Amino acid sequence: QVQLVESGGGSVQAGGSLTLSCAISGDSSSRNCMGWFRQVPGQERQGVALISHDNTRIYSGPLTGRVTISQDNARSVINLEMERLKVDDSGMYYCAAGRGRTCTWHLTMYDTWGQGTQVTVSS
Repeated sequence: QVQLVESGGGSVQAGGSLTLSCAISGDSSSRNCMGWFRQVPGQERQGVALISHDNTRIYSGPLTGRVTISQDNARSVINLEMERLKVDDSGMYYCAAGRGRTCTWHLTMYDTWGQGTQVTVSS
C-alpha cells in the first residue's frame, strides 16, 4: 500500500522560505499524479502544485510563481519549494497521490493522502 509522509512545515516569517517534502513508500507505480494541496479552516482543500510521471507541472492558486514542485528520478520524494511566503499562505499542506490519464485538480482522483504538515507564516 502506498503511504505518504509530509515533513518540512513550521513557522516562518513573512518573506521567508520553506521546502516541504513528501516521502513515498510502497508501490506507487500506478500513481502517475502527485500533488500538493493546502487547506485552511472552513475551506476545501485547494491545489497548489501537481506533477505527473513525465514531470509535467501545473500550478494553481496564489502561490503560483512562488513555488516549485519537483520529484526525484525514483519518485520516492516530492518536494514543494516555497519562497516569499505571505501570511495568507498559512495552512495545512497535504501531499497526495492519484491516478489518471491526465493529472487534474479533481480531489476524487487522489486516493492516497499524507497526514499533512502545518505551515504558519507570521508578519
